[in-house]
Amino acid sequence: MQAARNINGNHTEVLVQSYGDRILVLVTQLGKVGCLIQASIPAATPLPPPLAPPALAPIPPAITLAPLLGQPPSGMQTVYNLYASQIAAILWAHEGGDGSSRRPVVVGLALKRSKTAVDSALVADSGGDEETGGAGEASEEDRELFRNVMEMIKEVLG
Repeated sequence: MQAARNINGNHTEVLVQSYGDRILVLVTQLGKVGCLIQASIPAATPLPPPLAPPALAPIPPAITLAPLLGQPPSGMQTVYNLYASQIAAILWAHEGGDGSSRRPVVVGLALKRSKTAVDSALVADSGGDEETGGAGEASEEDRELFRNVMEMIKEVLG
């Protein structure tokens, strides 16, 4: 299952492939797999109750993220972790909250860096805060990308 959309002038593709033991989700603006992060949660851990649409599925506090391959661009670790966590939460909510089918979710992210992210990386490289790059908050462009990617995930899942 896949979808494509132009977001902030960038061609963005989402692919969701289900396997018996995991779910693979690729989100790319660069035409490649990118950094792979696995999100998992113990089957016995209850999922937070769903929120009314159009709210996103809540991210379970017991989520575990494990880098599998590659690493996010400088200063983008927190953003990539947020994407992986939210995508996994959406998939788990879609599969059902009983925990019986809560498979690990492997998320591949290859996103173009927004101007804000590039500026933040420059601040981080010059001794600023690595996680926020000194910027403190995401730009409207970053928020729009996040919202659109999550909408694409929901559309692909039906």
